Amino acid sequence: MAKPQTVYICSECGGKSAKWQGQCPHCQAWNTLVETAERSVDAARPGARHGAAAAQFAGRGGLTAASGPVLLTQVQAERHAHRSSGIDELDRVLGGGLVPGGVLLLGGDPGIGKSTLLLQVLANLSAELPVLYISGEESAAQVALRAQRLGLKDAPVRLMAETQLEVMLDELARGPGAGPSQGGRFPLPTSPIERGRSNHSLPTGGEGRGGDAPLGGQRANASMGAYSIAVIDSIQTVYTEALSSAPGSVSQVRECAAQLTRAAKASGITLVLVGHVTKEGALAGPRVLEHMVDTVLYFEGDTQSRFRLIRAIKNRFGAVNELGVFAMTEHGLKGVSNPSAIFLSTHAEPVPGTCVLATLEGTRPLLVEVQALVDNAAAPSPRRLSVGLDAARLAMLLAVLHRHAGVASGDQDVFVNAVGGVRITEPAADLAVLLAIQSSLRNRPLPRGLLAFGEVGLAGEIRPAPRGQERLREAAKLGFSAAIIPAANAPKGAGKQFEGLELHPVSRIEEALDVVRGLG
Repeated sequence: MAKPQTVYICSECGGKSAKWQGQCPHCQAWNTLVETAERSVDAARPGARHGAAAAQFAGRGGLTAASGPVLLTQVQAERHAHRSSGIDELDRVLGGGLVPGGVLLLGGDPGIGKSTLLLQVLANLSAELPVLYISGEESAAQVALRAQRLGLKDAPVRLMAETQLEVMLDELARGPGAGPSQGGRFPLPTSPIERGRSNHSLPTGGEGRGGDAPLGGQRANASMGAYSIAVIDSIQTVYTEALSSAPGSVSQVRECAAQLTRAAKASGITLVLVGHVTKEGALAGPRVLEHMVDTVLYFEGDTQSRFRLIRAIKNRFGAVNELGVFAMTEHGLKGVSNPSAIFLSTHAEPVPGTCVLATLEGTRPLLVEVQALVDNAAAPSPRRLSVGLDAARLAMLLAVLHRHAGVASGDQDVFVNAVGGVRITEPAADLAVLLAIQSSLRNRPLPRGLLAFGEVGLAGEIRPAPRGQERLREAAKLGFSAAIIPAANAPKGAGKQFEGLELHPVSRIEEALDVVRGLG
């Protein structure tokens, strides 16, 4: 056995260094080198087994194939059809659905609903496709109990409690029809002794290794030769014999993800990896993990709220920054058909400091209420606090408001919030933020049925926002009566296109405030 050696691996880029340094020599990031013990690379590296396991996937119609270099003009680009997940909101975020051979990484806070959502997806697809759920954190009994609570106990989902990479690759290569399976319903634990069974042993009804069993009693997929979809929950629990470092370390996560991705590309299996997040909200492990996969989805929102948001950070098969809105119910996550209703408060009468923003999340227009509170500062240094909006941009907007509109707030605490827990990153929210701040400062509410959008520049100009027509169409559909918009976004024949919605095009922040005074 090779003697382990100590190396330092960067948690950002995955680069190796022989000694610890404050700054990574590869990506220049600070305090990212982590000490890791791993074997020296030699000819007898167990990774050869990885290649043997991955070779079993050859010839299954995957996205990649072993070949020499060819001309780009000679390559036949095949458009892989999206496969619906059975949940419309998730299909929207994915760009149409799951892609054969695609690798998806789903991250989020503990308890936010990652495992619940994926179990629902597998249950929806298991009647027609062979699916596999590999759990590295929970026992089979725990997953079965969750399926029972969600009303999915009869779904023919094959379950496997395993953390070793080599065993996972072998099972993915064998397929559901190669190994033994039990014909009856997956047994739920009925006694404390049964509930305490090991995470790595599952009851089976036949001979051989008891590593997987169906959640339900149907065996329609048992004769099929390969899995179509596999979920690994989570990638931080997977380890390979090729490395001696602990599961969850940078080297283990990087190596295991690379091997699983290679197997998925060669076989055409849709692979979903669940990822842990750090206390800062970023995915745990090396940054290279996000580069390996095709799609990266993040769960957003407060675990104490019943609403959940899923945002696409990276998507090679669809739009980036697409947003899906879900509601957590006793039967799992359900898509919200009209998400704008979540982000709009219902006030009996207009209140100071609120303004409705027509924003865009991916390809979906959303109406979000922006709230502002301006109050006398109790300390020498006034506070500038922003929730759901860029705090640095808030300071810039306050300076623009003072310089070009004569509205001073230097001795005031300013708090800005986006209702519903949504995170707004586009600059088109500038105008709505300034109108909400001015309303709170003057203690005068904006007119009922008014919305606004537009980017504010340092010179006080109002710049156009992309896809303004779709924003206005959504506002007209929800019954808004007036909109303050950039002059460049004013459509021709607006009265015919947006009946009932009066448009007020403006080119500077001073004009926007004059319009508000005129409407008030």
